[in-house]
Amino acid sequence: MTTSGSGTATDTHCPYCALQCGMRLRPGAGTEPAEVLERPGFPVNRGALCGKGRTATAVLRPGVRLTGPLVRDARDAPLRPASWDEALDRAAAGLTAARRRHGDDAVGVFGGGGLTNEKAYLLGKFARVALRTPHIDYNGRFCMSSAAAAHRRAFGIDRGLPFPLEDIARTDCVILVGANPAETMPPALRYFRELRENGGRLIVVDPRRTRTAEQADLHLQPLPGSDLALALGLLHLLIADGRADREFIARRTTGFAQARTAAMAHWPQRVERLTGVPVAQLAAAAAMFGEAPRGMVLTARGPEQQSKGTDTVSAWINLCLAAGKAGRPGSGYGCLTGQGNGQGGREHGQKADQLPGYRSITDPAARRHVAAVWGVDPHGLPGPGRSAYELLDSLGTAGGVRALLLMGSNPAVSAPRAAHVTERIRALDFLAVGDVVLSETAALADVVLPVTQWAEETGTTTNLEGRVILRRKAVDAPPGVRSDLSVLHGLAARLGVPEGFPEDPEGVFEELRRASAGGQADYAGISYDRIRAEDGVFWPCPEPGHPGTPRLFLDRFATPDGRARFAAVTHRPAAEEPDGPDGDYPLYLTTGRVVGQYQSGAQTRRVDELNRSAPGPFVELHPVLARRLGVTEGEPLAVTSRRGRAVAPARVTDTIRPDTVFMPFHWGGDGRANTLTNPALDPVSRMPEFKVCAVRVEKAEAAPATDAAATEAAA
Repeated sequence: MTTSGSGTATDTHCPYCALQCGMRLRPGAGTEPAEVLERPGFPVNRGALCGKGRTATAVLRPGVRLTGPLVRDARDAPLRPASWDEALDRAAAGLTAARRRHGDDAVGVFGGGGLTNEKAYLLGKFARVALRTPHIDYNGRFCMSSAAAAHRRAFGIDRGLPFPLEDIARTDCVILVGANPAETMPPALRYFRELRENGGRLIVVDPRRTRTAEQADLHLQPLPGSDLALALGLLHLLIADGRADREFIARRTTGFAQARTAAMAHWPQRVERLTGVPVAQLAAAAAMFGEAPRGMVLTARGPEQQSKGTDTVSAWINLCLAAGKAGRPGSGYGCLTGQGNGQGGREHGQKADQLPGYRSITDPAARRHVAAVWGVDPHGLPGPGRSAYELLDSLGTAGGVRALLLMGSNPAVSAPRAAHVTERIRALDFLAVGDVVLSETAALADVVLPVTQWAEETGTTTNLEGRVILRRKAVDAPPGVRSDLSVLHGLAARLGVPEGFPEDPEGVFEELRRASAGGQADYAGISYDRIRAEDGVFWPCPEPGHPGTPRLFLDRFATPDGRARFAAVTHRPAAEEPDGPDGDYPLYLTTGRVVGQYQSGAQTRRVDELNRSAPGPFVELHPVLARRLGVTEGEPLAVTSRRGRAVAPARVTDTIRPDTVFMPFHWGGDGRANTLTNPALDPVSRMPEFKVCAVRVEKAEAAPATDAAATEAAA
């Protein structure tokens, strides 16, 4: 706590992206919202905040958020206010009825990458101990799961950045692939500016000339879905030009020969045909990166949200390894994690295949360790369940999940093929939702449980650097609101498990420390007191006297032999490519975020200032395409894929490729780009292909599409 102005301010963190920027909150007088103040001492953002952070307290207002439980007396009845006892009784009864009728596998849990570590941990325990179901996953599966899979494949462990953000400014060359931090995490842009001020070079790979790409020394503008070919082409040139670090490859890696053979099949002229990036630009990028003494490749959702996302990230990691730019100070591969606790949320048990500490749920030793902490028989723990989209696709089906507890997510908007997912949600026998606001998904629920949010509770999150930080309670929640931990405690008791689900977050964290001990994401040496004293602690931190690990891999990689592993990957097309200029779907659609929007907008769309900067979805297209369609700025456009149709105003700009249109995704209403996106899954990470699909574009007054997919979208 610090004193600021006329009141006492609490040191805490922003509720939004994975930077988890430090801020201070001073309670407002009377009914006034809390005031956001700078916290310059926190090293990640050094006091800087974006518009989302500055306006975060707007969602605390009673008129914006839920303040009491809601229940529905029948499927076609409206939601009505209820007491907490009635709401929890109904939720427990709905889950119990599905288990009795269809078995334990007929209930599921769906979580979110914004939940604190304590909530994510207890949610996984609730699914496996109280419900005894294998079916738990979360929306982080849609975020960085491909990067996580590739990270583990190459290095044996996954942490978004294996080094602190400050190292970006100190390296010599960064290749930034499919990321637009100028809009998605603005305070991070300072590190890229400082990189260039220090004499370093920035290469940006993006089909659009974004505000981030405008900062670059070199902008490569590939076709959507061709990032894998691009990375292989750069590796080909690095090797052919004699810039591979043979000593590093021999001493610290395995599998180079096979990766080299795959890369040699991607010669520059072939890669130019596949990507649209000229050979001269490919050569310039390979030389710039290869000649730099130190270098990094950073990826985000662009290359990751593809049906070949794991192989694509592996190809970029191969480039780092071949150049000797990994496992050394100022060098390495990293993923710019998106959601507020996207890192911690996948470490402690709300993924279908993982137990706390980033342990595999199929590992007998991991099961024994976690079961001992939980006081249960390891043989009684369920095995792996369905991944996020597969879980959602199964809702309400024979053999699928019939009753769902959903906390901190809005898949009716944010899932791929969103209209279909909405119909699957409607087909459930029972749905209970815990959320801060009445999101589009919560509006479909049988029971809505209003829960506390960031400023009203204490709990830890883990930012993109692997820094475990502490959000502190700064204001009181409305009287009718309870914490997620309290909800899980109440439900577990009603399901016959009265012990093991504490409501105190620090108590949950102490159990999490024991459960994670010895795992890859080892938090055993981290405590609330240490976090307060040190501005966060980097995992792994296996014991209280351990300093934490800001930089991984300096001595060895986390593989059995200590060596990083090349992956012999090769280019393949996206799951769905345009079918030519005369076809029904001749254009690429790619998706992304804008500065005033976060996730599905369930919170940011309720903030007036952010709505002014991001008033709604749009269709970005090149002037050449606009002239061909006969449309001008602001005219409504209909974008149609094989799955659905969305309508939004045109935004004409020469910053995008003429063969590509862009829409911000995770948006509700008629401009719902997620209705269009392809749910084709990466075979390793089970990541849906949000970033590329085939569409046609026409004036909105044109007759609506009549194919089956468009009919489904209109349902």
